[in-house]
Parts: sequence; structure tokens; C-alpha cells
Amino acid sequence: MNGKMNQHETGQSALTAQAEVGLQPLKRESNWKRQIKRNKWLYVLVLPGFLYFVIFKYLPMWGIVIAFQDYQPFLGIRQSEWVGMENFTNFFSNPDFFRLLRNTLLLALYDLIFFFPAPIIIALLLNEIRVAFFKRTIQTLVYVPHFVSMVIIASITYVFLTPQGGVLYDLIAWITGRPVDVLSSPGSFRPLIIIQMMWKEMGWGTIIFLAALAGVDTEQYEASIVDGAGRLRRMWHVTLPAIRTTIVILLILRLGNFLDTGFEQIYLMTNSLNRDVADVFDTYVYTVGITQGAFSYSTAVGLFKSVVGIILVLGSNKLAKKFGHPGIY
Repeated sequence: MNGKMNQHETGQSALTAQAEVGLQPLKRESNWKRQIKRNKWLYVLVLPGFLYFVIFKYLPMWGIVIAFQDYQPFLGIRQSEWVGMENFTNFFSNPDFFRLLRNTLLLALYDLIFFFPAPIIIALLLNEIRVAFFKRTIQTLVYVPHFVSMVIIASITYVFLTPQGGVLYDLIAWITGRPVDVLSSPGSFRPLIIIQMMWKEMGWGTIIFLAALAGVDTEQYEASIVDGAGRLRRMWHVTLPAIRTTIVILLILRLGNFLDTGFEQIYLMTNSLNRDVADVFDTYVYTVGITQGAFSYSTAVGLFKSVVGIILVLGSNKLAKKFGHPGIY
């Protein structure tokens, strides 16, 4: 009798377990729906950003295929003739390739050497200001140029440096004893571009570093003061190591856009006298692709830039991990 009852209870337990297993997906699905319902406004908040990336970042990637075609707009992507790597071969064998590569690399290196460290230095200096009013005032002053259009910045540059009565033009002529046409001089083009970029974006770039500095443990500063460290030593041995990970991550992300020198700024500052050093991949794509209608060829140039950026990101991320930094993934 007891054996039958035990068998019956065992059978019921097995049926109950099977029922629970069968209901588990339904329960999980119910939890999933409950989570969406509970956080529906958060999902609505994320939706515009999600749609932006899908519409403007992922869907246009379909257009990459025209880099391997002789694309004709009236035929469309599906009916245009496939030419394989012909556009890339024409680009690499073009006499302008090495000139464009040299100009782009030099501007990118100047950007990396002079512009990238500038926000770090400004953030370190702002972090040392103890009077809150002065700190907020200086932060506001260095942030403002970010919101100024590059067209306005180019116009201001022309007004100050024009040979027809420009204030800085006259000042340079008075200091050097001879007139220097900075706007038309090929040797002045790259420094002028970097100065404009630093003035416009240097303050805005400090935001991330100031946020990282806010998380530095104050006990480390107190311990360094007890050890007799001055401000410079505290900055070098405490502050910089604390934000080193942030610097490495931003450097890796910057290398992804290494060949992106900024079309609008270069285009506005280019003229017939400095064009030989001003032409970069971005302006070349516009000239060949838009004004001359070589859509496939210009797409191949853009794809080349993207591939170089991916290689630099993967390589720098691997190198960062090798030296003990977390990297971006």
C-alpha cells in the first residue's frame, strides 16, 4: 500500500515538474512583457536614438556596394555593372593619391600631437582652481566656441588675417618687419587649421576629463600631501594615473577617425594658392563625387578611409590591452 502511494506521489511530482518546465517559457515571456510594460517610457526615450542609428548609420551601409560597381544613377544599384576592384586600383594608381595621403596624414598627426592633449591639460589646470566662481567662469568661456559655426570661425579668420586691413595681418607685419599672407601661404595652412580646431573644440573636450577627475579619490591627495608632494607631483603621480584609462579609451576612439580631417573647415580655408597642401581625402571625395559625378570612385575612397580607421581601432585596442589597459571592448 505504501509502495503504491509512493509511486503515486512520485508520478505527481514528475507531472508537476513537467508542468513547471512547460510553463517556464510562458513565465519568462510574461516577465519579458512585464519588464517592457514597466519601463515603457525608458524604451520610448531610447527609440529616437535607436532609429537615428538604424536610418542614418546602418541602412546607408548598403550603398558601399557601389564602390565595386560602375554605378549609374538611372540604372540603380541592382542593374549597374560590377567592376570589382577597378575603382580602388584607379585610386591607388592616381598621381594625386600620395599627395592626398601626405596632406591627410600630416593634418591627422598635428591633430593627435597638439589638439588631443590640449583638453587634458586644460582639464588638469581647471581642476587646480579652488575658487568655484572663477572655475565656472573659465569653463563657460572655453565651452562657448564649440557652439560657434565653422563658417563664422572661417569668416573671423579672414577678417583678422586679410591683407586688406586685417588686424592680425598688420600686427604680424609690424613684429616681423614684413607682410605675411597667412591665408594664402601653404606653410601656414596646417598650423592655422590646428589653431582654429583647438580654439573651437579644446574647451568642449575637457568635459569628459573633468568628469573623470571628479571621481579621483581625495584620500590619495591627502596621503600625497602628507608625504610632502607639491601640486605638480600630485598632478603627475595621482591625477594623471587616475584618468589614464579615460585617456586611452578616447585615444583609441580618436584613431578610428584618424583620416577624418573635417571637410567643412578644410573646404572653407582652401584657396587657389594653398590647394596643393589643403587637398585631403574629405575634400577630394566631395570634388570627385559631387561636382564630377564619380559616385563609385568617391565611395571607394571613403571605404578606404573606413577600413584604415577599423584597422587602427582594432590595433590600438589590442595594444592597449597588451599594456594592461581595459580598451573599448
